[in-house]
Order: sequence, then C-alpha cells, then structure tokens
Amino acid sequence: MFKTRKEIVFVVLSGIFITNAVVAELIGGKLIQIGPFVMSIGILPWPIVFLTTDLINEYFGEKGVKKLSFITACLIAYAFLLLFMAIVIPAAKGISPVNNEQFHAVFGQSMWIIFGSIVAFMVSQLIDVWIFWFFKKRTGEKKIWLRATGSTVISQLFDSFIVLGIAFWLPGKIDFDTLISSGLIGYTFKLSIAILLTPAIYLGHHLIKKYLDKEKEEK
Repeated sequence: MFKTRKEIVFVVLSGIFITNAVVAELIGGKLIQIGPFVMSIGILPWPIVFLTTDLINEYFGEKGVKKLSFITACLIAYAFLLLFMAIVIPAAKGISPVNNEQFHAVFGQSMWIIFGSIVAFMVSQLIDVWIFWFFKKRTGEKKIWLRATGSTVISQLFDSFIVLGIAFWLPGKIDFDTLISSGLIGYTFKLSIAILLTPAIYLGHHLIKKYLDKEKEEK
C-alpha cells in the first residue's frame, strides 16, 4: 500500500468521498432557506461526493466506485448505530454541557430517514456508475463533461425522490404533492451545482493526471 502514486490518489479520493457522505447524513436534520425554498443542510457536502465519484470513476473504473459505495453505505449505517447508542446512554445530570433532549434533537433520526438515506445513496451511486460508463464507452477520453455531468444529473433525480419517498411519504409525514415539489427543489439545486462543478472536474482530472505522469517519468 502507498507504493505507487495511484494508490495514494485512491486513498485520498476515498477519504474525501466517505467523509462528505457520512457528514451529509449527520447534518441532514437542519433545514435552511434559500429564497422561498427550504432544504436540508445535508445537501451541502454532496457536490464534493459528485466530484470525487466522477474522478474515481475516471481513474479506478466501475468496480472501484461500486466497492467504495458499498463500504460507505456500511459506514453510514455504522455511524447511525453509534449515534443510536449515544442517544440511548443517558447524559450525566448536572455535569454534561449537553443534556439528553438537546443531543437527541440534533442527532436523533428516525429509522425511516436512516433507511431512506442508505437506499437512496446506493441506488444513485449504482446508476451514476452505469451512466458514466455508458457515455465513456461511446466517447472514449473525450467529453469528460458529458459523462461526469450526465451521470450526476440522472442519478440525483432518483436520489432526490427515493430519500423523500422512503423517509417522509411512506410513513405519511408528507403528501404526494409535497413529495414531488420538495424532490424537484432538491434536484434542481443538485443539478445547478453539478453544472457549476464542471470546471472543477476538469481541474481535478488535470491535477491527478499530472501527478500520475510524474511517476511514469521517474521510471
């Protein structure tokens, strides 16, 4: 491990990918308002997940992204298990600066939200990989923007509605009209970010290629 520059790149990208995916789930309970629209703050780290997914796809292939996605889904479940245990264990009365109610208000998540998040993550990642390689097999090394943005645009359409459908619509917390409107708002935001990230994808691709080429020159 760490014998080649490619291994180092994979570890760094994987760390960024996993960190942002797990953090997105942990902070998802806070809602923010952008103009007339209300959405979860958990949407904030996802653009970085999109970016690293595309770069891992580019340099480590379909199997690399799939394996990393399964590992990340397990780590998200593990993180919620630890949070559940932390919620169940009572705070020290008169000593802990954060009481049970405060801790639960921040980190308490229903099982529907946990399940919905993991299912949405896995489905969207697998679709992202399939669409990415569908375009790459037809364009080769050209049109990075098409496979990167195209895969994100399609995969996040599913992600936006799956998590809301499982976490809120199935338990009856929102009606179907709210599901559609909220899903479209979240998807529009993700779509806008994906388009804005296109230059960053090219920059990341350039930097990684340059870094890996140095190893070839040294040989």
